[in-house]
Amino acid sequence: MHDEWWLATAGDTLIWARLRVREAGTAEVLDCDGATLPYDSEDSARAALMDAEFVSLDGLDADDAYARGVDLDTLSTPQGTTDDALRRQMIVKLPRRQ
Repeated sequence: MHDEWWLATAGDTLIWARLRVREAGTAEVLDCDGATLPYDSEDSARAALMDAEFVSLDGLDADDAYARGVDLDTLSTPQGTTDDALRRQMIVKLPRRQ
């Protein structure tokens, strides 16, 4: 099992999603509302995230991040041991650019 963090932006708001890939090949996405959405494969979960205009944090370079209003040097993913603890961190107000 492994987790990937995905993000989207809407104005000055950063929205996180966690993609979790299970050993059996199925996947689930923890969305910003705290709902866990099941998918039959990693590919279908990724497609759903991309359709919702999310990008993988692992594939984000500094220029793409800047275009979204995100500073990769200060960006940190939600942290917590439970989905409820993560849910409270899934929507973040971005600081104003200078």
